[in-house]
Amino acid sequence: MPDIHIERNHALGIAGAREVARQWVKQAQEEFGLECAYTEGEDRDVAQFTRAGIDGTVEVTANTFTLDATLGFLFGSFSEVIEQKITRNLDALLGAPGGGDTRLA
Repeated sequence: MPDIHIERNHALGIAGAREVARQWVKQAQEEFGLECAYTEGEDRDVAQFTRAGIDGTVEVTANTFTLDATLGFLFGSFSEVIEQKITRNLDALLGAPGGGDTRLA
């Protein structure tokens, strides 16, 4: 069971959702040092991310984003703060036309 579960509906279609997901992955790599692997599928993409103390996935479809993350012991005590930051960023990316360049806060 993940420590963080965030699900958002959107109306971007798979191409728009893919663009937003790639922006999120780029920001996560730059700002938090996450190692990310992005795999495109016909109707579903999956981004896997990891670093010491955190790993998870972002699943992207034509109408949903689902993020699940498992936190290690040290990050576990900050799960609420981490979830709030991810939620704010993802909501900003989904709300910005074409995604936008919103930094992880």
